[in-house]
Amino acid sequence: MADSKKFDELIDNEKYQVFLFTSSGNIPFHFAAHPWFVINNRGLISRWEVLFRKMYHETNGGHLYKNFFPLFQGIEVVHFSRKSVWKAKLLGSIEGDTAKKMVSFIENSYSTYPFRDRYFLTGPNSNTYPQWVLDHFPEFAVKLPWNAFGKNYARMVK
Repeated sequence: MADSKKFDELIDNEKYQVFLFTSSGNIPFHFAAHPWFVINNRGLISRWEVLFRKMYHETNGGHLYKNFFPLFQGIEVVHFSRKSVWKAKLLGSIEGDTAKKMVSFIENSYSTYPFRDRYFLTGPNSNTYPQWVLDHFPEFAVKLPWNAFGKNYARMVK
């Protein structure tokens, strides 16, 4: 709870902001990173990520989900259990004109992300999506960690 409160303090409702978080993946894949974006569209805050599950949710397109989990909460330790969750780690953030463009890009990604209906452990997966976004915005100089397996999938299939 303390981390969530700390992250809440980063939000400025007058700005465009993009935050990139990560946590460990589900057991037995807890050695791998699971990243997600939290975007602030001048007070309208949402979380965007790809999950291995493809099920109905009022805000999903294929494997791409908006607000499936709380903004600053890591994913569950064991699949389908929200009682125990991994701690979130902030990888980086950006504000201003680049953030405004990124917010729009992410909000439109249901229709533009080329792998939203595909998910494989080796990629495309939950790491492919944030890397795809980052590749469109090199000025957001954040790198996914070494254990973000699948982050290079989109680059390999070009």
